[in-house]
Amino acid sequence: MRRSFFALAVAAMPLVAAPASAPAQTTAAAPTLAIDKARIDAALAAMVESGRAAGVSALVWKDGREVYFGTAGMADRAAGKPMRRDTIAQIFSMTKPVTGVALMQLWEAGKVRLDDPLAKYLPEYAQMRVYAGKDAAGAPRYVPADRPITVRDIMRHTAGFAYGAGPTPAHDAFVAADPLALTNSLAEASRRIASVPLLFQPGTQWSYSAAVTVQAALVEKLAGEPFADYVRTHIFVPLKMTDTAWREPEAKFARLSAMYAMKDGKLVQQDAAETRKLNFQDNALTPGGFGLASTLDDYQRFARMLLNGGELDGVRILRPSTVRLMATDQLDPAVTERLWLPGKGAVGFGLDFAVRYAQPQTAEENRGAVGEFFWDGAASTLFWVDPANKLTAVFFAQTMPFDGTLHHDIRAAVYGADYKGPAGD
Repeated sequence: MRRSFFALAVAAMPLVAAPASAPAQTTAAAPTLAIDKARIDAALAAMVESGRAAGVSALVWKDGREVYFGTAGMADRAAGKPMRRDTIAQIFSMTKPVTGVALMQLWEAGKVRLDDPLAKYLPEYAQMRVYAGKDAAGAPRYVPADRPITVRDIMRHTAGFAYGAGPTPAHDAFVAADPLALTNSLAEASRRIASVPLLFQPGTQWSYSAAVTVQAALVEKLAGEPFADYVRTHIFVPLKMTDTAWREPEAKFARLSAMYAMKDGKLVQQDAAETRKLNFQDNALTPGGFGLASTLDDYQRFARMLLNGGELDGVRILRPSTVRLMATDQLDPAVTERLWLPGKGAVGFGLDFAVRYAQPQTAEENRGAVGEFFWDGAASTLFWVDPANKLTAVFFAQTMPFDGTLHHDIRAAVYGADYKGPAGD
């Protein structure tokens, strides 16, 4: 039961064939974007009425001010609690950008280099093996890694790690190692990940993985203090993110949204005891890749900091150049195997963010502007930063498995169904 939420999160990851893509950044002016409150209200209401979510909420900032806040539906159907502004949601993989910011703070401090071998700091990664198919007798083959995993690899998902069950013996080994069990320390999680063969040679493919929990172990090693303590001191406290944590105080449990699982076409509310495991018990693991709970306002402060080039309300978290680096596509055009990433639109991947490099290519693609960077979570949460429109948006739902139609609809509501934004380079 300890791994139930993580198992759901992994199961939610869609498998989409990955065509080649061309990276680009742009500074072209965007067409004027007007926020239509009624359109967003209607979209949120439709999400609930269609049965895709029990409750949803959204918060949008543009040009330095709040331009939209709204909710629809229930945070807890059984208890009769509506979705509210201060509802606490489990954000799963929206934890990853927070971990990336923490590591890049230490990069700014000169404690790590992006192209250093990971094994320079975490020696367990010194002798990695790579799954190379099966021999004539059907036994798995393993070969040495062609080159070391780098710090950059673990920030752009090109290290070759697995992230749960899958079709190869390397996936089976990951499941057997159970690195993300909540009873593991970060150091133990990292050692277990290092014991598992890689799925591919480092740098050759993009595959969403446990790499961000390795980032957290690296932050802990470099900072010389527990990862959660470092993040609280250097990110959450300066940004006044008072409701964001891996371990929430018991008094806040009443504000935690229930979790809902789609089963046979209907949303089923999950048991409260199961829902509270990630955030309201004293787990050993504070994973870099998931586990945070937050509120709309808290995560919007994090997003606004990024939009402002690493600063908010006079507090600097990162340099502007560091934010630009994180929001720049890091994938070589030769990296054509990208799992389901192209399903998120015309995007590449930076350092812990997806990065849009071209206008929407089809009517069905999610709306957005070239140069935006974003990520989402297994329970269908989403945030994005849109420098071209000076806009940030945070969207909360608690629907599992991941439902990309919710993201399509909130983006269409914010931008308009026909929006394409500035052209890429």
